[in-house]
Amino acid sequence: MRTVLAVDGGNSKTDVALVREDGSVIATGRAGAFQPQTAGVGAAIDVIGDAVRSALGEGAAAPYADHVAAYVAGADLPVEEDALRAEILRRGYGTEATVGNDTFALLRAGASGPAGVAVVCGAGINAVAVSPSGEVARYPALGRLTGDWGGGLGLGEEALWHAVRAEDGRGPASALTSAIREHFGTRTVEEVSLAIHFGELPYGRLNELVPVLMAVAARGDGVARSLVARMAEEVVVLAVVALRRLDLLAVPMEVVLGGGVLTARDPLMSELLERGFAERAPQAKPIVADVAPIMGAALLGLDALGATEEARARLRAHFHAAT
Repeated sequence: MRTVLAVDGGNSKTDVALVREDGSVIATGRAGAFQPQTAGVGAAIDVIGDAVRSALGEGAAAPYADHVAAYVAGADLPVEEDALRAEILRRGYGTEATVGNDTFALLRAGASGPAGVAVVCGAGINAVAVSPSGEVARYPALGRLTGDWGGGLGLGEEALWHAVRAEDGRGPASALTSAIREHFGTRTVEEVSLAIHFGELPYGRLNELVPVLMAVAARGDGVARSLVARMAEEVVVLAVVALRRLDLLAVPMEVVLGGGVLTARDPLMSELLERGFAERAPQAKPIVADVAPIMGAALLGLDALGATEEARARLRAHFHAAT
């Protein structure tokens, strides 16, 4: 029986699952962040090997499976997907390999079938849409260079920006100032900015400010609420434009929402998203992902093998039971 090595590689961790063609899960494992754009392609593929060994033991050796289905952060452009796929095959991790962006895994995990839209809002933000006939609409997702705004780090940056300006008088007063001081245990918000500047505070810790921002917004702070509203607007715009590109705005379609910012189910964010989709894409059905994207990567791997619907059901049952 053929096997799939499914990979969900993200900015904070990399999950793998070794799956038989009948949908039964042999083993799962986890390793560190998958970051080919900063660490390099080779180092990123090393992380997959680390995750496999965490699942199968240190003695595990390639090939790990017949087909590798890797859906990972940092695979934002076809040339990046090709480079990662070539390295996976060069290492002999599998005899065949498919590499795609991690938004495809989110879509397959959360939607009832292969078609639909997925918007991920974790540390960054991205979206993809797949039509019932298999056409794809996607974005370069290279941050502000390609028109992106938001995600956990983006919201953290904005919250800090507004808090600094509220503190020194350049901007309107906001409860973000005291909330950020309290979160980091500093006397001023400026101290937080300087600690990041001098490398004393990792830049990635700005992601911690998302729940701080949501809590301040919930208490009615105008600045914080404006940031949450802008984030909701970005999520809706990504989905609506992707649907429009595929001429699917008038067709009932599932929109899977994933990533920590959205799966937190903040009441204000949820209300704004529901309103935005009702106004801009009334046929869209928003779904907050309730299962890990690794299931989507595994389903895509089974799709590549031409597995049965019974096999897909067995796989889904395994991951839903583990949730």
